Amino acid sequence: MTGEAGARGGRRAAVSGRAARIPRGNLAELFVLARERGAIDLAVGTPGAPETPRPLVEEAVRALRGGANQYEFPQGGADVRRRIAESFTTPADPDTELTITVGGTEALCVALFSLVDPGDEVVVLDPYYENFLGAIELAGARPRFVRLHEPAGPHAPDWRLDPDELAAAFGPATRAIILNTPANPTGQTLTAEDFELIAALCERWDVTVIADEVYANLVFDGRAHLSVADVPSLRDRSVVVGSLSKSHAISGWRLGFLRARPELTAVFRRVHEITTNGAAAPLQLAAGLTDLFDAGSLTAAKELARARDEAADILSRMGLTFRTPRGGCFILADIRGATDEDCRTYVRRVLEESAVLLAPGTPFFADEQRGRHYVRVAFNRSPQVLADARRRLLP
Repeated sequence: MTGEAGARGGRRAAVSGRAARIPRGNLAELFVLARERGAIDLAVGTPGAPETPRPLVEEAVRALRGGANQYEFPQGGADVRRRIAESFTTPADPDTELTITVGGTEALCVALFSLVDPGDEVVVLDPYYENFLGAIELAGARPRFVRLHEPAGPHAPDWRLDPDELAAAFGPATRAIILNTPANPTGQTLTAEDFELIAALCERWDVTVIADEVYANLVFDGRAHLSVADVPSLRDRSVVVGSLSKSHAISGWRLGFLRARPELTAVFRRVHEITTNGAAAPLQLAAGLTDLFDAGSLTAAKELARARDEAADILSRMGLTFRTPRGGCFILADIRGATDEDCRTYVRRVLEESAVLLAPGTPFFADEQRGRHYVRVAFNRSPQVLADARRRLLP
């Protein structure tokens, strides 16, 4: 019988449909070329700045040598949860509303696995961080894109929502909306008015907000980060995804977190136990013993603001146009003032001529034709690296 079925229908696929549909990485080939040419990487967000805080490193070494090498409680160490909770503008209970995850990536996946069923819809603002789509696909859900409109000129508003287009994306199948503030790749932040618009729709359709706020501590020019948890109308229907990867330059430590009301947190913790069981115990201990958000660590935003301005000057001199990022570590730049090429051709030419790697814009847009005019540039680099990039790009 098995043979007959095989003869009739052919061999069954070796992997699940969901896994097969996960978008492929778009930079692998370029990374190989960049490494061969000894290129400066301004494509990915792996921190080259700020420097990893020395107290964190020393505490990690002490934790490892002191024997903290076995499992931590799945919800995360009490001290690191307390430290993170202390950083919030709106208080959170570290015992019932915070879960330490294996980076922000696991936090996003746990939230989606817990909140959506196969066939549900998740609203995504476009452009977006490309991993959002993979996580939605893995959860079996479908994205509904809402276009952020490009600035029409130097004095036009930043990438902006159209209220009617946002409302049209919600419906009976909508279970969640993913927000990113400050955003990758645009560097823009959502306003109180944006949140109130979103809150009304979430209330109408009983939708949960998943807010990726991994750049919450990297907001520039004297601005304060506005979290979804700071918005009263969204507090009980929101989930915050956070991370120490970029703010503390410890992306390899994989320390992220989920913040949500106690009822959701209890579910998240059960799913988290199944996905990873917990983040690295000695690294959690180190973070719990360090004043993560003291005055010294918060200078990272000022340091990156200077790096942003340096990168912005380089790109402007190259003929690229963009909105100055309000936060995060990326600039999304329009290349049409410098070339008629599509972004992939442009990125490859810049790599070959200047040995500097930029990221093509197409992976960040639902419509590749719309993204073909953009490149993303990571500016969380040291002054020395940016100076070297300037010399190569502006000979």
